Amino acid sequence: MASQSNYIAREASTDGSIHYTDEEHARWQLLRRRQQKHLDNYAAPIYLRALYQLEIPKDHIPQCSEVSERLLDATGWQVVPVPALIDFPTFFDLLARKRFPAASFIRSEEDMDYLPEPDIFHEILGHTPLLADPQYASFVEAYGKAGCRASQEERGWLARLFWFTVEFGLLDTDHGLKAFGAGIVSSITELPYSVKNQEVERRPFDEIDILRTPYRIDQLQPVYFVLDSFEQLLQFGQKDLIPLVNRARSMGLKPSAFERKVS
Repeated sequence: MASQSNYIAREASTDGSIHYTDEEHARWQLLRRRQQKHLDNYAAPIYLRALYQLEIPKDHIPQCSEVSERLLDATGWQVVPVPALIDFPTFFDLLARKRFPAASFIRSEEDMDYLPEPDIFHEILGHTPLLADPQYASFVEAYGKAGCRASQEERGWLARLFWFTVEFGLLDTDHGLKAFGAGIVSSITELPYSVKNQEVERRPFDEIDILRTPYRIDQLQPVYFVLDSFEQLLQFGQKDLIPLVNRARSMGLKPSAFERKVS
């Protein structure tokens, strides 16, 4: 994970809430409004159902407690505000305890189209809806527990698993190829690109392939992995992930696909 943020975390008040200005709420409204059309066209139905279930607001930035109240009823998860960037041990520990860390700031006007780090819009719109799905939520919990057992080096390899599923996963649905990864569904650029661009490489879900595939946070992805269903993700999460990581380490990383240009 990155070690430095360009943003300052918002501090919660004594009652646990975070105050946002009218201008910040207006930014949320704009982000939600312009993203919804892309979500309707390119997001997986299971994500859209979960988004509706959680009643993510369009007119204001929700408090983590608002979202947590609905998640607790669905799967026992909670959302907790954290500084913009946290270390691996803290991240994995929170996930293992069914607590999703959410950066508390919202992007500036200059960063509306792209932000190289998570903000509250990415966290709430991108991550929290699917935590209401039992299979998806179980996988994220299992991933956190695997990270708690892993060494520092193993955690670096595990990060690729999170990246190509939770952040940038695609799903084969009855309505065709759709996106569910938080980094995709919260991005106005990457959502249609990931599903429709003809030059993108879309590979079938394979754990070793995923663990060996390099990624970058500052470019659109040239490679995505496609799940057949969330049951496939759940079955994978029930495996012991550390031996898989060590097998991938013994094989080494694959050549980077970022050297070829995707238009």
